[in-house]
Order: sequence, then structure tokens, then C-alpha cells
Amino acid sequence: MGHGIFIFSTLAFLYYTIWTLIMPFVDTTHPFQSLFPPREWAIRIPVMILLLTMGIIGSFVGIVMVRSNAAPRAKRQQ
Repeated sequence: MGHGIFIFSTLAFLYYTIWTLIMPFVDTTHPFQSLFPPREWAIRIPVMILLLTMGIIGSFVGIVMVRSNAAPRAKRQQ
């Protein structure tokens, strides 16, 4: 399982690196350009992932804070 995650993340990193650092210098008519989406997605995809991750972390922290505050209230009411 760990090897698979490592291989996937390495391939994703290499793909993104080639897409953002090398492909802008390759001619737009080259056949390799068809393997990559338009360049504006090189910014959009990481921003979407960042916003999703921050939303999940913020939701988790909020839920933990609400639950930790609710526990002392329940003890006081008993």
C-alpha cells in the first residue's frame, strides 16, 4: 500500500513539474502538448485542492471545538 502511494505521488509530481516547467518552452504544435490540459489549469487545480483541504481542516477543527465545549455543559446539567 505504501509503495503504491509513493509511486502515485512521485508520478503526479513529475507530471505536474513537466507540465508547468517544461511544456511552456515546447512548441504548441508538438504532439506532447496533447498530453497536458491548458496551462491555466496548472494554477486552478492546486488552488481548488488547497481550498478543499482548508475547508475540511476548518470543519474538523470547528466540530472538535463544538464537541469539546458541549461536554462540560452536559456535566454541569447533571
